[in-house]
Amino acid sequence: MDRSVVAILFGLAGLGWGFVADRIGARWPPHDDGSVRPIDWRTAVVMVVGAVALWALPSRFADAGTLALFGAWFLVLQLLLATDLDQRLLPDVITLPMIPIAFALAATGVDPLVRGQLLLAVIAAIALPLLLFGLSIPFGPGAIGMGDIKLLVSVGLLTGLGRATLGVVAAALLSGVVVIVLLAARRVTMKSYIPFGPFLIVGAFWSVLLTT
Repeated sequence: MDRSVVAILFGLAGLGWGFVADRIGARWPPHDDGSVRPIDWRTAVVMVVGAVALWALPSRFADAGTLALFGAWFLVLQLLLATDLDQRLLPDVITLPMIPIAFALAATGVDPLVRGQLLLAVIAAIALPLLLFGLSIPFGPGAIGMGDIKLLVSVGLLTGLGRATLGVVAAALLSGVVVIVLLAARRVTMKSYIPFGPFLIVGAFWSVLLTT
């Protein structure tokens, strides 16, 4: 099948799954008050981000197996994006199993991004979460969520040291821009809590799609 057609199909899948993921994130894990958030701007963000990421994936990988691997991972990341935007939560039931799965893919050479560089991937999986946690300490408890740390472990294993580092840098820059815009628009204050997980997820998409 022509790669452009595959890209369109992937993009449409990301768009559709984004809506489903948002509705899941609005309900699961259940809110304490039993409420369900209606469709809003978060729905659009999850749909658009996922659609763009999945649309770009076939241009990055030609191999069907690799495309299926990262396509599945992108769908999981979309669900995490939805839950974090809605509930400021990256559920352990998703983030923890991703760690051994990512390690197995890296160790067996199935993952082309870290093939032959398992040690560097392991270093990324350990050093980057520790660095992020260390940098958050001066800002007090809760500055970085443990779900973010667990997610970053699997990101390091799946993308390797260089790509994971670039993904974290991209996440930090994007979060800075968004915070500045929100502050200027007076939508948040300096004391407002803004989850970092969504930015890490966008950074993870970016780290996979980088061609260098």
